[in-house]
Amino acid sequence: MRVTHLSLTDFRNYAQVDVPFLPGPNLVVGRNGQGKTNLIEALGFLSTLGSHRVSTTGAMIRAGQDAAIIRARLEYNGRDLLTEVQINRSGLNRAQVNRSVIKTRELPRYFSSVLFAPEDLALVRGDPSGRRRFLDQLLVLRTPRISAVLADYDRVLKQRNTLLKSARAAGVRPNALGTLDIWDERLVELGSEIIDERAELVRQLGEPLRVAYQSVAGEDHGPALIASLSILGADEDSGVDAGAIRVSTGSTTATGSTTGTREFFRAALASLRPKELERGLTLAGPHRDDLVFMLNALPAKGYASHGESWSFALALKLASAELLRRDSTSGDPVVILDDVFAELDQSRRRRLADAVAGFEQVIITAAVLEDVPEALAAHTVHIRAGAVVDG
Repeated sequence: MRVTHLSLTDFRNYAQVDVPFLPGPNLVVGRNGQGKTNLIEALGFLSTLGSHRVSTTGAMIRAGQDAAIIRARLEYNGRDLLTEVQINRSGLNRAQVNRSVIKTRELPRYFSSVLFAPEDLALVRGDPSGRRRFLDQLLVLRTPRISAVLADYDRVLKQRNTLLKSARAAGVRPNALGTLDIWDERLVELGSEIIDERAELVRQLGEPLRVAYQSVAGEDHGPALIASLSILGADEDSGVDAGAIRVSTGSTTATGSTTGTREFFRAALASLRPKELERGLTLAGPHRDDLVFMLNALPAKGYASHGESWSFALALKLASAELLRRDSTSGDPVVILDDVFAELDQSRRRRLADAVAGFEQVIITAAVLEDVPEALAAHTVHIRAGAVVDG
């Protein structure tokens, strides 16, 4: 899989731009603020339906305009595809493939990419929500149907929270709220599937993560992933990881049996009901889980150096690309590296260049041409003030 052409209309600082891409490495060069990251943000949106920079799509629409349009020509399974999405300031977004209307949520099945940007350091050092989002986006790329499960879970969660808040306001006793039992079952059904899918994904990431970390850092610091589950007692608010479990056990479910996750989920909701009614909030489920990153048998958050944290986050994305490559029937995912090389020393730059060299297409952005190894600069696009210019 690769991008052959990207066209943007009223996207960020681009009124209109067309950018060709080739197989192998593609380098986009421009000073900070010229629009190079906007290009890869647009590509990232096609595969994740989100931005790595902002939480709302309105910021991606050029000032004064009502909509932005992303068009990408792809080479997919030996055939050419034209994918398009219109991001609207108001109303629903619209998508097409080869001029045929599709549901916007179906776009990721046509384009797979893995993006690493400086913001991804927050995967190691930031809040659990970022790590959950990372897992869920990778799940959707690997298994698009999970998108509907995640959406249904969010919908049930909101309805359940609304009921809890209403019950709190009315002073309802914990054992006198039969309606909540109905929502509990739906929450358990959907949430258990998400928990188990995440657990299997984390298990599969283990070995590619170890290989990728060593290839980037040049050393083996024992990188590992541990799922911290609220249904087993982990508390996001207090930082207590009582429910942390290692997912490298080989089990395909979070709790070790096909029925175990649902049983633990039901038990957690039952025990937490008084506290949930007191707070008007659902306190157990995949929306409150975390993923603990380990280096040298210690949590990376709080113990890893800046360089180790950077290497871990980058290795996590390379491991994701490797998993997608193994799963795919349409070729490698497009690997996108946004302003990465400026943060690395010469040895890490060479190792990273070697690590991505085998992918079908790599798109790199940099403010300074000399920061990027020569092997990755064969096809270079220069960006200035929202336009493609001659070098």
